[in-house]
Amino acid sequence: MTTMTRGTDTLTRDALTVLQPGFTGTDAPDWLLRRLGEGLASVGLFGRNITSPEQVAALTARLRAEHPDVLVAIDEEGGDVTRLEVRGGSSFPGNLALGAVDDTDLTRAVAGELGRRLAECGVNLNWAPSADVNSDPGNPVIGVRSFGADPHLVARHTAAYVQGLQSAGVAACTKHFPGHGDTSVDSHHHLPRITADLDTLQERELPPFRAAIAAGTRAVMSAHILLPALDGSLPATLSRNVLTGLLRAPAAEGGLGFDGLIVTDAMEMQAVAATYGIERGSVLAVAAGADAICVGGERADEDIVLRLRDALVTAVREGELPEERLAEAAARVRALARWTRGAGAAAGTAPAPAPEAGLNAARRALRVTHRAPAPYVPLTAPAYVAVFSPAANIAVGHETPWGVSAALTDLLPGTTTGRFSAGGSGASGNGAQGNGAEGNGAGNARTGRGAGADSAPDVMAGEVLRAAGDRRIVAVVRDVHRHSWMADALAALVDARPDTIVVEMGVPQAPPTGALHIATHGAARVCGQAAAEFITAPTP
Repeated sequence: MTTMTRGTDTLTRDALTVLQPGFTGTDAPDWLLRRLGEGLASVGLFGRNITSPEQVAALTARLRAEHPDVLVAIDEEGGDVTRLEVRGGSSFPGNLALGAVDDTDLTRAVAGELGRRLAECGVNLNWAPSADVNSDPGNPVIGVRSFGADPHLVARHTAAYVQGLQSAGVAACTKHFPGHGDTSVDSHHHLPRITADLDTLQERELPPFRAAIAAGTRAVMSAHILLPALDGSLPATLSRNVLTGLLRAPAAEGGLGFDGLIVTDAMEMQAVAATYGIERGSVLAVAAGADAICVGGERADEDIVLRLRDALVTAVREGELPEERLAEAAARVRALARWTRGAGAAAGTAPAPAPEAGLNAARRALRVTHRAPAPYVPLTAPAYVAVFSPAANIAVGHETPWGVSAALTDLLPGTTTGRFSAGGSGASGNGAQGNGAEGNGAGNARTGRGAGADSAPDVMAGEVLRAAGDRRIVAVVRDVHRHSWMADALAALVDARPDTIVVEMGVPQAPPTGALHIATHGAARVCGQAAAEFITAPTP
């Protein structure tokens, strides 16, 4: 039985309109331009699509030549998750750093400057901010992407971020509803399960989303997580109880009363795709109340667009997906496009925030968490940087450099770096001029070979000591509390060289150690710069 009452062309256009696909390359492929002409209304940009702001501006102009009202979306959180600066590291600290400062005016200014730069490139929808409350310190995918573990702090900074970003004419997409913070599983790989009761969800997970909605967020992104208190069988992205019964329902009925665009998290993530498949999952998501299907981080070709389009059309024809629901979803996409057009024009008259907002925020976020009893002697000569590097999660990616080496080498030429990681011998470098990337072994600091975590901690520490010689050691770590190999190697190193400086660039949960221990609350380029400035200052 069919529920279709309109022409097939209109139905097909609506099915294309609700998709937010990606593509490969730095130029718009012919197939993408053709589909924009047929009704596709959104395009997602990823690091693989970006070489410079000028190139992105030219790319988005080409997309708008085909579809003037196209939504161009990006996952640009700042901090550890950057696409616009994927090859150099972000000019803005991430959420945890902003939460550590706890100055909502600063958060608003940082988000405003980030939004201004996105708008200059032609991007008008940002899949940010993360409103997740990082209540599980072992969370493998949120961590520094969260403003913190206090729901009220997260709420006020989420609202400030939304206001700042949208003041630049860029729509905010607050994520990951109803909250991905209390998970020990990465939904890119498996389906997380949050066992909190409804009262806990109301008191902990939901306040940041309520604040974002009150601040006017134009979009909300769903999470691929299972919450039995809301739905015992379907993940949030596919659950009508969550998307329609909670997010859309009026406040008088216990809901959040959101009437903007609901975007799914990437549908190729295994939390959904492994059980339902991308096509089936997308149909269920739209039926549950989602308005836009995000896909293209991993599946980024015309085939996936056509498969999803056809799956939605078939679902309508066979009575599985009400035609009115698909039409409503497409209308919300078009409504957001109209908002960005008007908001962008209004933002053009607003004064631009200071371009140094990101670095100033990173400096303010830095915390000294430990000093040894002996007087600290600042770095004044070339050092050896030992980077203990965990595997990056998919959201962060492995392409983006991070750490202190580049900035420290600028201040103390001759500084060299070794990278040490789990399960292997580490990365080696050739000393070529580059980004000074601890995260990938390349750099503007000479990079040596490190020992793997399958070595005993004292063996790894011995590798560091031999490479350092008589130079001071700067140990750069990321989420020590989640990696026993890293904690053990760091302990052995500090035991052998108590004058070691430790820079924690993840969540500062582990007990601090070293002659000086500083927490940057994130691994953005500006966080590394702030740390390098601090440890070379005469009186840090």
